[in-house]
Amino acid sequence: MSTEVKESGAASPPLTERQEARRRRILHASAQLASKGGFDAVQMREVAESSSVALGTLYRYFPSKVHLLVATMQDQLQHLHGALRKHPPAGDTAAERVAETLMRAFRALQREPHLADAMVRALTFADRSVSPEVDTVSRLTTAIILDAMGLENPTPQQLSAVRVIEHTWHSALITWLSGRASIAQVKIDIETVCRLIDLTSPEPSPTG
Repeated sequence: MSTEVKESGAASPPLTERQEARRRRILHASAQLASKGGFDAVQMREVAESSSVALGTLYRYFPSKVHLLVATMQDQLQHLHGALRKHPPAGDTAAERVAETLMRAFRALQREPHLADAMVRALTFADRSVSPEVDTVSRLTTAIILDAMGLENPTPQQLSAVRVIEHTWHSALITWLSGRASIAQVKIDIETVCRLIDLTSPEPSPTG
C-alpha cells in the first residue's frame, strides 16, 4: 500500500525533498505539543513557530488543527507499521496475531496519553473536509491488521471483520481515554472481537 502523503488537495503533486522535510518538522512539533498538553495545546501559531515555518505555509499544508492532528495520527501509525514489519507479532493464529498487534498499538498510545487523546479527538471532530486524511488513517489501520493476519487478498467477509475490529479498537481507545474502561477490559474486548477472524476464514475445499 502506498503511504505517499500529499499536501491538502487530493491532486497535489508529490512533495519535494525540502517540502517533505518541512512537513516532518510540522508533524514533529504537533506531536510534541500534543504530548505535553493534549488537543488544546496544539495551537497553529505555536506549531508554526516550533517547526520554523510561516503560519501561512503551515495552513497550506494543513488547513486546520484537526487536519494536522489526523495527519499526526497517520504519521504515528506509519511508524508503528514499520516497527511491526521489523518485529512481527507472535501468535499461532491470525486472531492471536491481530490481537497482539492492536495491543502493541494501544500500549504505544498508552505511553503518550495526551497525544493519544488529541489524535482521537481530532478524528472525532473531523468533518467531510478531512475525509481524505481520515480515510488514510483507516487504510493504514487495515493494512496493519491484514499484515498481522498474513493476508494479501482478503475475502469480502474478512474485510468486513477487519472493519468491525477497527471500530472496536477505536471505541476501546475512546472508553479508556475517558476513564470508562481499564486496560484489562480493553484487552478482553480486543481479543474477543478478533475471534471474528476465525469465523470469516474460508472453509478448506473438500478433497477427493
